[in-house]
This record gives sequence, C-alpha cells and structure tokens, in this order.
Amino acid sequence: MKKLFLALVVISGLTVSSAKAQKMIRFGFKGGANLGKIDGTGYDDAFKLGWHLGGFAQINLVKGFGIQPELIYSSSKTEVKNTGEFQTEYELNQVKENKPKLDYLSIPVLANIDLGSPRFKLQVGPQFSIMTSKKRNVFQEGKEAFKGGDFGAVGGLWLQLPIVNISARYVIGLSNVNDITFANGTNPEKWKNQSIQLGVGITL
Repeated sequence: MKKLFLALVVISGLTVSSAKAQKMIRFGFKGGANLGKIDGTGYDDAFKLGWHLGGFAQINLVKGFGIQPELIYSSSKTEVKNTGEFQTEYELNQVKENKPKLDYLSIPVLANIDLGSPRFKLQVGPQFSIMTSKKRNVFQEGKEAFKGGDFGAVGGLWLQLPIVNISARYVIGLSNVNDITFANGTNPEKWKNQSIQLGVGITL
C-alpha cells in the first residue's frame, strides 16, 4: 500500500512538473506581411510589400517577463529613384538592377513584457540578419551594393489569444548596409534597412 501511495505521489509530481515546464516554454510559428524600404539617398522612401515566415520560442522567466528568440525569413523589394543627385553620386546609369530584392534570414531576441495581461505584451530587442539573396543589386564592375549582414532593433506588440497570435512590430536598421566603396576608399552614403512586420501565427 505504501509503495502504491509513493508511486502515485511520484507520478503526480512528474505530471505537475511537466505542466509547469510546458507553461514556461512554448513554441509556435508566424508569418505575414513585410513592408520594407532602404533609408538613404537614391532610394524610394515608400514602403514596398513583401512577406515573412518563421518560428519562435517563448521562454517565461518570471511572472510578467520572458524572452522570445525567433528565426524569421523575410523578403522585400526596394526601388532606386531616378534622381539627378543619385546619378551624380553613384552613377545610376551603370546600375544593372533598379529594383533589388532583399532576402534576409533574421534572428531577433526579444524581451516579452506583459502590459496588464499575459495575453498582451510589449516586445523589444536586437536583431541580427544575414542576407540570403542569390542575386543582389550590382553596380558597375560587378561590385555588390549591399553588405551580407545587418544589425537592427525591434519594437512591437504581441497579442496572444488561446491558440492564435497576432503581432505588429517595427524594425530599424542600426548598421550601414551600403557596401559600395569608391576608388579613393570612401563610402559616402549610409543606407539603413527599415521595415514594418504584421504577422499572424499559431502558438503550440
């Protein structure tokens, strides 16, 4: 009888521990619209429509606070403006593509901060991105226009329904992605990525 009671206690303890572990760590996936642009001389200032898709893990550290690492693939387009200023600085007539497609594999690591409810969260944190485009914007003499990596900051809101999640965030690039260097070794213009991401997903 004592052995049976002990076994029941152990099983109950394992069940409770498993339930707590599931509450501490949750996984899911999300996707949606990616509105991106390049902030810099010579590029259209309007956001261009693209898409993003990826997965995430929610790790609840203490009540009201946790972290959310993600792995997100995003695709967006930008457009070179045909302005005299840009032609003078970068010889626009030599550009082979005036609508470059920018594909990134991004790793944001976000802090989740409850806003009065565990279902509604403020998200802030850094993001590192690696360009995966097979065909980058190329300037004269085969010089690639964009660097292969980008570092940025993320801020947004997350609504967690029983299964479905809804998110809206703004991503601002902190590093210069312009990889053009003139013959004299100068890099005169800074280009920075900016994007608005609107997503819907499932939390398991």
